Formats: sequence, C-alpha cells, structure tokens
Amino acid sequence: MAKTGKGKVLLAYSGGLDTSCILAWLIEQGYEVLAFMANVGQEEDFEAAKEKALKIGASQVFIEDVRKEFVDNLIWAHVKANSLYEGVYLLGTALARPVICKKQIEIAVREGCEYVSHGCTGKGNDQVRFELGYYALHPDIKVIAPWRNPEFFERFPGRPALLDYAQEKGIPVFQTAAKPWSTDENLYHISFEAGILEDPSVTPPKDMWKLTVDPEDAPDAPERIAIHFVNGEPVKVENITDGQTSQTDSLELFLYLNALGRKHGIGRVDIVENRFIGIKSRGCYETPGGTILRAAHVDLEGLTLDRELRRLKDQAGTRLAEVLYNGLWFSSEREFLTASIDQSQKAVNGVVNLKLYKGNVIIEGRTSPNSLYDSKIASMDESGGFNHADSEGFIKIQSIRLKAHMRQKQLWSEKH
Repeated sequence: MAKTGKGKVLLAYSGGLDTSCILAWLIEQGYEVLAFMANVGQEEDFEAAKEKALKIGASQVFIEDVRKEFVDNLIWAHVKANSLYEGVYLLGTALARPVICKKQIEIAVREGCEYVSHGCTGKGNDQVRFELGYYALHPDIKVIAPWRNPEFFERFPGRPALLDYAQEKGIPVFQTAAKPWSTDENLYHISFEAGILEDPSVTPPKDMWKLTVDPEDAPDAPERIAIHFVNGEPVKVENITDGQTSQTDSLELFLYLNALGRKHGIGRVDIVENRFIGIKSRGCYETPGGTILRAAHVDLEGLTLDRELRRLKDQAGTRLAEVLYNGLWFSSEREFLTASIDQSQKAVNGVVNLKLYKGNVIIEGRTSPNSLYDSKIASMDESGGFNHADSEGFIKIQSIRLKAHMRQKQLWSEKH
C-alpha cells in the first residue's frame, strides 16, 4: 500500500529502467511525482517516454528542448577554453549537466516542488554535478537520491531486482540485444562505461561505437571545410568540397560539424580517468563536432594570441576543465575563469581551413585580420628589421642561469 502526502518531487527522468523504477518507488513512498526530460540532443522517442511516465503514475511530464542553450552557453564556452580533462576528455557529459539542472530547478520552482530527484549512482560523478547545480540554483531545495538510500539500494541490488519490480508495477521494459556497457548521450558526445569496459585491457568491440564510422571504413576521399570565428566563437562553417553547404545558426552549425565528424570517423577516445570522488574509471567517448572545433580554434589562437597571454589562457582552460568535470559550473571560480577566457578571445577572429580524413582533422591554413604573424620577420630570406647580431646578447643572458646551475652541480659532486 502506497504511503501518501509527502509532497511534490520533480524527477529527472530518462525513460529507462532505473528512472522508471525510481518513479514508481517514489510514488510508493508517498510522493506526488512530476517527471522532467531535457532534450540535449540524445536520440530518444520523447513522446513514448512521456506516455510511459504517465502510465507509471507521474502526475505531469515536462519535455524541454534546451539544445540551443546548450550550444550557446556551454559548448561555445568550452570551445573558447580548449578545455580537456586530464589532457584527453572533451567533457561531453559534464557540459550538459548545468543546462539540465537549470531547467529542472526552474520547473520545480514554478510547479511548487519541495524536492528534486535523479537516478545517479553513488559511485559516479553525475550525482555531484546534479546536486551541486541544484543547491547553487535553489539553496533550499531538498534532494532525493535513491541510489544512496539504503531502503532503495538494498531492495534493488542489481538489474534482476529492478526487472522484477518493473514487472510487478506493470512498467513496460523494452528488451533489446544486450549491450554490456552503459551510455550517456547528448548532441556533444556519447559516453560508454561499465560492463566489459571495466577491464581496461579489453578492446571496445567494433559494434559498440554508435556515432562515428570506423576510421578504417570512412570515405577514401577527404572533405575540406572552412570554419569562421568571431571573438573565439564559431559563426560559420563552409564546405569547400561541395561548394554549396554553409551554416551560420549556432545549433545547425554544430549539428552539421557533428554529421561531418561522424561520416569521417572523427572524435573517438578511450581513456582511464580519475573521477572527482577518487575512483579511477575507464570511459570511451565519441565527440565528432567538438573534436573538429577544438582543432580549428587551437590553431587560430596560434596565429592571433600573444605568447604570454596564450600561456595564461591555457592554464585557465586546464583549470576550467577540472571545474566543469567536478560539477562546479555555478561557482565563483567558473565565472572568473570564463570571464578571463572571454577577455582573451577579442582577437581570435578569422578562418581556419581543415581537411577531414579517416579519423583525422588536418589543418591546411588559416587567416585573420588580427594576425600577429609577420612574414618579413619570420622569413629566412630577409632580415625584415631583425638584427641577427642581437641574438648573441640574448643567448648569453639566457646562459647565465645554466652556467650557475652546472657549477652548483659540480661543487656538490666534488663534496660527495
């Protein structure tokens, strides 16, 4: 017999087995459950998921398309920063969480919900990302995390128990060919983890990869494009090969780069990373459009940013990657970092030409009205106002500390 009268909870609902069972369990616990689904570009039948949630017992279901906001506010900030977590991961899962949290809290406030809930496990990063977002945006909100509730996880220690509960509650479970891994998808990327991937020595099977064609099977003919940037943000992409396709709308531009990256097998990564909570995990990722954009943007910065500014900006980008990964988008340090990075991008204007070929993004040239490159100074064929004799003094000054270091080592060696 279900308990009654505990109040309203807005559940971040995916339509899968876990959140469907959580929805039923929350109702059983006496909550009125409203379900929320964010369209961040995942391949999903939203109407079917809505019908499923209503059948289970949700009083209302909200489906919100936040793809445009995701691109404009999160992905573009990430592109400008060139951020990579631990030098490899393009942060696709972490990037989507702030926009989901923001919309979930907005609806919870509007609908008078005292609680929000999610289906994240107690071992992962996402519980941290969601809940830090919730509390930052609504300090008084109460969070229900079933997978950290002993009453829940002791009752449902694994998938068989969830399947039995789903059958008991009449929750439709659509059986498909078993995939021994779990995924998270949005328009920026897809991630694969768990199952057979928990052995870091296992090579991912060819049929695991979903977004990108195997680079070996990609077209034998390369495709050439040009990406235009203004203040570090992509504003236009042109297909040089077909001479016809051009995209300027931010969402359509990104989706088009995704399509090109998928076609040419671009953006696959297989890594072992350090989760925020201290556990190492193995993850495989596909980030086609993001990989193309990062290569182009990094290259244009080489032409337009002063050396010392670029060093500082790269440090900010590395720190921002950690902030994003750890779920701290709504923090003062993130605001400082993105403001600093935006300041650095005022001269990052121009066009980068790229060749896409069998998993590779190959830079073929770049131009900018703010170029710091001086062909006369750089030339080996003319002085261009550079006095070669000046280099002698520069070298001697640079050698002072090296000489001192070697003398110190020699004296230490003689005494020992």
